[in-house]
Amino acid sequence: MIGAATWTITGGRVLGPVPFLLAGIINATPDSFYDGGRHFAPAVAVSRGRELAQQGAQILDIGGESTRPGAQQVPEADELARVVPVIRALAEHNGPGLGPVLAVDTYKAKVAAAALEAGAAIVNDVSACRFDPALLDVLAQHKPGYVLMHSQGEPRTMQHSPQYGDVVDDICAFFEERLAVLVAAGVPEANIVLDPGIGFGKLLEHNLAILRGIERFGRLGRPLYMGLSNKSLWGALLGLGPQERQQATAVATALLVARGVLVHRVHEVALSHQAAQVAAALSA
Repeated sequence: MIGAATWTITGGRVLGPVPFLLAGIINATPDSFYDGGRHFAPAVAVSRGRELAQQGAQILDIGGESTRPGAQQVPEADELARVVPVIRALAEHNGPGLGPVLAVDTYKAKVAAAALEAGAAIVNDVSACRFDPALLDVLAQHKPGYVLMHSQGEPRTMQHSPQYGDVVDDICAFFEERLAVLVAAGVPEANIVLDPGIGFGKLLEHNLAILRGIERFGRLGRPLYMGLSNKSLWGALLGLGPQERQQATAVATALLVARGVLVHRVHEVALSHQAAQVAAALSA
């Protein structure tokens, strides 16, 4: 396993050690790049969450604002209306400590706080607490699991000529700086996992360099959280449209499970679960 083999979340609950964790994606948005609008209605999003849990998702990642390249910001009130009812309904269905762990995909402090109160136990933040500094206080108070993600720029502009020296070294330096900020604010290091941010301010060559050098992140001592499901790197590499990238995603997920990545954020949980199980069995 790259870094630690366990992840502490709200209430001191520990996920792992296990060969892999799958985070099923629920986009409660009208404009996400892959399935925008399909699960926008709260009842549909809740039903999708239950379906993903049956397919093997240990985590459900619920988001109310698309962070695809060029995406526009969503008003706080709209994001709250999209995600909080879904999280509350899934939490009530699961019962305390039962079913998949719920995560909220947000960079807004008030949305994160409301989601945690409704039953989420993880905050997945594309901003590393840089867009809304008040999020740092929410994390220190609630001590949820936290996904610290690297991005260069913000979603609206992040693909405008991103540049790096050595992309892995640059991202590791970013993680070291942000980890120090989080820990100093009172967020336990055991609660933090690292997401290199595939596609967030990165060209194809940057994404491939990250994946080829994935073991280099192990020096930071934290588990990795990987989000590459159906993303544009597969389009750039293989000439595939958004609805044609499931097989590439499953293959990459299997390879990364074999190389020690702990958490995998995916759209097609059943397919990814099969791929991950094969990889884990052959790597044992």
